[in-house]
Amino acid sequence: MAHDHAHHHHHHDHGGHSHGHAGHAHGGHGHAHGPVDTGDWRYGVGLIINLAFVACEFGAGLFSGSTALLADAGHNLSDVLGLAMAGGAAVLARRAAGSQLTYGFGKATILAALANALLLIFACGAIAFEAVQRLSEPAPVQSGVVMIVAGIGFVINLGTALLFMRDQHSDLNARGAYLHMLSDAAVSIGVVITGGVILLTGWSILDPLVSIVIVAVILWGTWGLLKDSIGLAMDAAPASVDVEAVRSALAGLPGVTAVHDLHIWGMSTTRTALTAHLVHDRRDPHALLLEAQTLARSRFAIGHTTLQLETDVMPDCPDC
Repeated sequence: MAHDHAHHHHHHDHGGHSHGHAGHAHGGHGHAHGPVDTGDWRYGVGLIINLAFVACEFGAGLFSGSTALLADAGHNLSDVLGLAMAGGAAVLARRAAGSQLTYGFGKATILAALANALLLIFACGAIAFEAVQRLSEPAPVQSGVVMIVAGIGFVINLGTALLFMRDQHSDLNARGAYLHMLSDAAVSIGVVITGGVILLTGWSILDPLVSIVIVAVILWGTWGLLKDSIGLAMDAAPASVDVEAVRSALAGLPGVTAVHDLHIWGMSTTRTALTAHLVHDRRDPHALLLEAQTLARSRFAIGHTTLQLETDVMPDCPDC
């Protein structure tokens, strides 16, 4: 369960503003719908199974003379690298903060999600290039071997994707792994269907045509991941947090007259931080601090808050 602790300190007067209390709270996980278990074991299981399959698929591609299988093996290898990055980042995110890395290693999950998106785009480029080459020179395809191997690939990729399905909406890193494996499942089922049609009709040109369609589908799904991960890398507020709604909610607290210097950013793919200055006329600043921290955590799932409370005080104020 998340626990909060607040520190308070007084500042000297600065030009009409006396800077009152500063509060700091640590709590649960960020822009998730509740705490997220990064589930490091899933990355390990996915890595071992997929690495073994890549080796088998590469061998089958050489045996059957199928460039489609070789290309798919290359695509699967890019996903294995992606899983390794995502898993490594999930492990790093759990490491304690160091003397210089005061936020810990959480940002590694954001960098892994970004690298994963870029890797997917690179893999798509390689498949599209191969497909365009084969449009001009359709090669004969050994459909039987292709269908069996691609069918096994579909089962493996879909199974691995399902490991990450639960957390894909709350953890961008898990979403990267999920999209990666799901895209592979789509490629594999496309290869199976294409192999079947080629087996019945002998239309080898279908193989590169289907590849291009699959690439377009993968790129469509990757765009959101790339946009979100670049945003988080630039310290943008997570897509699930409405900054203006947070500002309005803080401004709506009893006694708060102004909100300024509001900053919200992702510390990792699952944890969000907030800093803000609240100008108020309350007599009980400690209670206001707790109200603001509770609001951020319960309504917006922001567990790491740092708030500075300021009072508007006139120099000739008799009550000061």
